[in-house]
Amino acid sequence: MNNEIKNAIDLLNNGEVVAIPTETVYGLAAPINNKKGIEKIFSTKERPFFDPLIIHVQNTEQAKSLTTEWSEIHQLFADQFWPGPLTMILPKNQSVSDVITSGLGTVGIRMPAHPVTLRLIEELGVPLAAPSANKFKKTSPTCFLHVKDEFPELFILDGDTSEIGIESTIISFTPNKVQILRPGMIGKDLLQRTLLENGFEQINVEYSESPIAPGHLKHHYMPNIPIVFKVVDQHFTSEHIPKDILDSSAEWDLPDDPIQAARLLYAQFRVLEKENKKSITINLNTKQLNDDHFQGVLNRLIKASTYFLPKNYSNKS
Repeated sequence: MNNEIKNAIDLLNNGEVVAIPTETVYGLAAPINNKKGIEKIFSTKERPFFDPLIIHVQNTEQAKSLTTEWSEIHQLFADQFWPGPLTMILPKNQSVSDVITSGLGTVGIRMPAHPVTLRLIEELGVPLAAPSANKFKKTSPTCFLHVKDEFPELFILDGDTSEIGIESTIISFTPNKVQILRPGMIGKDLLQRTLLENGFEQINVEYSESPIAPGHLKHHYMPNIPIVFKVVDQHFTSEHIPKDILDSSAEWDLPDDPIQAARLLYAQFRVLEKENKKSITINLNTKQLNDDHFQGVLNRLIKASTYFLPKNYSNKS
């Protein structure tokens, strides 16, 4: 791995991008101080410049160096959840390029929980901007081979299969609220309990959406064939879905364990789209819909789906 890290650093310093493993998904990385590399992230992913990038740091001091504000709550969440799948949206300082933040005055920062990427950032000495290592709006990669299939020529640091399997929870802050802008495996209940247990009873956690968070667009995480989102224990009719889509569909029952569901979700998209069918049907139930632990998985699944049974769930995407 020493040579692999060295090779990655040489490429990054020369304005190239490399794929990095994290506990959430694999990322497409460039140093935050390398304009050529940052621009290459966007061109490689075919990502529009209005969609901001998340910065990955190796320690809390690096995070503090990127923002003009670091409060007791920011420190609490860093202590509780870093390294790990939590991104905090904070006011950026002048050291952070407007290209990274899409011209916004805020920046998303997280510390990934993967030893290979933490070592890379430490030896490079510079935080990394790194969205998921896939084409824009397509399914995120959770292992080396997923990235290789999408970008055959890309240099990839192999870190085995991503432990969590979906992207990080993204949160922002107002004086009396913590807003979840993108759900993940760190959920509302856990964030609220952390605040209550540490003397912040007046701060409420709620779900919201905002263009300051990556992954906010209506359609995202999509495989190469349509997904049918099917709630099996609710009443529905299927006239709004073309018959051939339903008659030729590869089916998967979403696991009852939210950790397992998240870990397998994107890999299953890839497996099922190779079954020579016209669609993928993901079966789930009302209990999963109402379980806070599933909100990250449901967010990805709703945004990735083209058709919904019952039809009204399309309004939630």
